[in-house]
Amino acid sequence: MSVSDPIADALTKIRNAYRAGHTQVIVNHNGLVESIVKILANENFVNSMQVLERDPVAKINYKRILVILRYTNSGDPVMQGLVRVSKPGRRVYVKADNLPSVYNNTGCAVISTSNGVMVDRDARLQKVGGEYVCRVW
Repeated sequence: MSVSDPIADALTKIRNAYRAGHTQVIVNHNGLVESIVKILANENFVNSMQVLERDPVAKINYKRILVILRYTNSGDPVMQGLVRVSKPGRRVYVKADNLPSVYNNTGCAVISTSNGVMVDRDARLQKVGGEYVCRVW
């Protein structure tokens, strides 16, 4: 079965895993999804990520991404919110001088630019705009 929006599917799996208190979650592999999960790992919203290669012996028929979730010492999730902004039915683009800030820069906005996928801070430094993929706090 194909997924019409693999980015929203991956973000929903991560959000639901946090709400259920899981320690890890497996999402389907996609180049853009891999870049978003790497950004989440670099911004310390998740502990780590690992790309699981195709392995017929282990019954992994296609590439997937294993995401290890991060919690505070009291057991609360580090990631409080994860929202998809640009959707297949309504794309949202932002210019370099109009980049959003999420919760007074305590969160981050993920922007897909011509220089690659990056957070809003890096896009401001490079003065590039692009598609506003999601916001995380």
